[in-house]
Amino acid sequence: MEQVIRGYFEACNTGDADAVAKFFAPGAVHYFPPDMYEGPFRGGDTIGAKWSWAVRTLGSHWTVDEIICDPDTDRAAIEWTHEKTKAGVVLRGDEWYHFDPDSGLITEIRAYYASPQAAGLDRLELAGYPYTERGYAASD
Repeated sequence: MEQVIRGYFEACNTGDADAVAKFFAPGAVHYFPPDMYEGPFRGGDTIGAKWSWAVRTLGSHWTVDEIICDPDTDRAAIEWTHEKTKAGVVLRGDEWYHFDPDSGLITEIRAYYASPQAAGLDRLELAGYPYTERGYAASD
């Protein structure tokens, strides 16, 4: 798992969309906080294309700062830094990873950003994430 995550980040930093896509199982989803991008990135090709654009346009560069892997449950959590070098912006956050137990490829990433609570939002959740279907506590 750690090798897959580190390889994925290395591929992201090259800006090679096809290299990024190879780290994802079919149907993989990358979730983000609300109002980021156009919602979740769905599929390895989309994830690769989005990060390739970020490298070319924003000068994006990512690092893995901390990593914890749980092979018994096919999950991992990381802390990361994302530098947008052309804009002089630094983002930090955490991500949860789920892996396909057979292929070892990434099936899901849930990104959480270190930032203040967004004003005007009454639900601070990942956009498009199926909380109810996954059994999370919720009040409607």
